[in-house]
Amino acid sequence: MSAPVSRPVFSRRDFLRYSGALSAAATIAATVSACESGPASTGSVGAADDKDLATAVIGYGNDQSWDPTMTASAFSMAAIGHIYEGLVETDPITREPYPALATALPTDPAATSWKLTLRQGAKWHDGQPVTVDDVVFTFQRILDPQAKVLLYSFFGAWLKEVRKVDDSTVEVVFNFPFPDALKRLAIAKIMPKHVFGAPGGWDAAKGGKAVGSGPYKMTAHNPKSNTTFEAFADYNGPRKPQFKKMNWLSIVDAAARVAKISGAHAEAQIADNIPYANIAQLKESGLTVEGGKGMNHMFLMFNTGAKPFDDVRVRQALLYAIDTGKMIEVALKGHGTPATSFLNEQNPSYARAKTVYNYDPDKARSLLAAAGVTNLSVTLMAVNVSWISDCLPTVANSWNAIGVKTTLQPQDTSALFTKMDQSQDYQVVAAASNPNQFGIDADLILRYNYTSGGTWMKYTRWDTSPAAKSIFDLMDQAIREPDEARKLALTRQYLDMVAEQAVLYPVVHTELMTAWDPKKISGIRPQPYPGFNLLQAQRR
Repeated sequence: MSAPVSRPVFSRRDFLRYSGALSAAATIAATVSACESGPASTGSVGAADDKDLATAVIGYGNDQSWDPTMTASAFSMAAIGHIYEGLVETDPITREPYPALATALPTDPAATSWKLTLRQGAKWHDGQPVTVDDVVFTFQRILDPQAKVLLYSFFGAWLKEVRKVDDSTVEVVFNFPFPDALKRLAIAKIMPKHVFGAPGGWDAAKGGKAVGSGPYKMTAHNPKSNTTFEAFADYNGPRKPQFKKMNWLSIVDAAARVAKISGAHAEAQIADNIPYANIAQLKESGLTVEGGKGMNHMFLMFNTGAKPFDDVRVRQALLYAIDTGKMIEVALKGHGTPATSFLNEQNPSYARAKTVYNYDPDKARSLLAAAGVTNLSVTLMAVNVSWISDCLPTVANSWNAIGVKTTLQPQDTSALFTKMDQSQDYQVVAAASNPNQFGIDADLILRYNYTSGGTWMKYTRWDTSPAAKSIFDLMDQAIREPDEARKLALTRQYLDMVAEQAVLYPVVHTELMTAWDPKKISGIRPQPYPGFNLLQAQRR
């Protein structure tokens, strides 16, 4: 058997650092109160008919971490994609890699190291040249096990080091051949050593300081209100800025977000996170509304340290009992799919799991009886994200129908997980997740949730079990497997085990909706994860 792959161990404090204040785009989706989005007037920069200005609305807070090595904030990550560059970038929709700060893509996916030459003339937004030392500095941060940045979990297993060859070349050295390395490199945004290597540099990055080499530079950052950008005149990379200026408004409140993009006096040309209930209204007003299907899902997480949830039959019963068809019809307005695997059906590694939790209340009752469980009462704690809250009544009605008395406790995300940290007696949690903002390969997605000693596994109190260890071992075998067919077989094997164990498992995968005015902006492609990419959009 191959040597085990090292896995980072994250504390609750680490987890909070990664997501800033638990962003909706992070592993758990946070809800920020409407007042935190700021008054509309504070986000107004320039006239609505200014052809040089793109005004956009993101339905998540912009007051969370802006450190590219640590953040999972929806707003920050979308902005970072316009401000920073990796050695390699991937198209936001197709995920096809293309050279960014590197001049060419490596050609040998089976190699154990790649030499990459930096683009000549690349500059930071403060005018300083991009150097090989900046690249080495960035990866030293990512691979530092003491720093425990979020990106370590995506690189620590396979990347040994990134070292300087000469003044224009770096060498990326692997622990073993890893063909997915090309797309993983796009996650690592290169950062200037002279800025963030200075005392207090990483704290400044977290707080909103952004100095990249990408098409746009930040010109103002107003937490809880808006962030502005302008085209970087010295940018010489592959995807040129299409707007002279951009103003991104942070509007968490759904009604205010819809109002900003609709009506005769709409200030914005595009908005993400469109509520399903507003789709028809926006289309009737002349806007284009399209969705992206991906990993975005509601999951249930069980505390296996609390009986009877240590019994797999109980966990399975509660999943079989949920009327997902009704949930999709009523709460999601048809914009969802029942989970048939941990992965969504559009994922390249997807295969229907051996255990699929189709709506089957009789089977649920039978499993509870086999487990010897009667008169079960469940308190379902949940994040109060709007679409999650809409789904909760269906869960409660479904469980009550099989004789499980259900109490719903939706609440602020930070408060919910603080309670879980402080108490051992919680039972079941419903939350949202979408790791597609980092990538779509199965190893990345599973390690985001199923990491021994990681935050999620600590909450489940399950990762020292024989079943968990078997899954982790298979994950370690799969990431090292050079044969693609064998690797896929191993991946699907551990996905089947994850489905059977039902410790942290999706109920439905949903569609994320983006709306835009086709008379004012073109070239939009809706993403299956929060935010948007405007590098190929144009103002009409």
